[in-house]
Amino acid sequence: MSNNTIKYIRHKEECSSCNGTGVYIGMTERDGAAIVCSNCNGSGCYSYFHTYTPFVERQTIKNIKRVYEANPGFVIGEGDKFKLKDFGGISYSDWKNGKDFTKGSEMRSCVCPLWWQQSTSNNNQKLKQCKDSGLGRFDSCPHFKNKDDCWKQWDKLK
Repeated sequence: MSNNTIKYIRHKEECSSCNGTGVYIGMTERDGAAIVCSNCNGSGCYSYFHTYTPFVERQTIKNIKRVYEANPGFVIGEGDKFKLKDFGGISYSDWKNGKDFTKGSEMRSCVCPLWWQQSTSNNNQKLKQCKDSGLGRFDSCPHFKNKDDCWKQWDKLK
């Protein structure tokens, strides 16, 4: 980690939970009832205190081999059947040096392009078969078993 001196910000602000009143009226307080605000202990004033280390540069983590743009909900790791490359991604050194995630770095063995788009918020492309697939779950799509074909279409769109 960085050797920078720890800094802090301290100030008092109007309590956002009770709008500075010191009392809170929620959905269970009725007919003129209120409770003491638990955020400011009834003072109406919230004391904000935050410590931080000023950012100088991105730090390096030892033993990281690959970086993935997102994880759509799978355990990523190595074992008898899988290597880290099987999940896509790019090398940690490429990522640290600013290389972009390119075609093929997606988690293609696990997900379809639409699932990947949702995971990465790259919602700028639509595949023609997706609009009539009746999705409830991605893996229940009739095209999911042939997701390699969907990825081929995806590559043509990019």
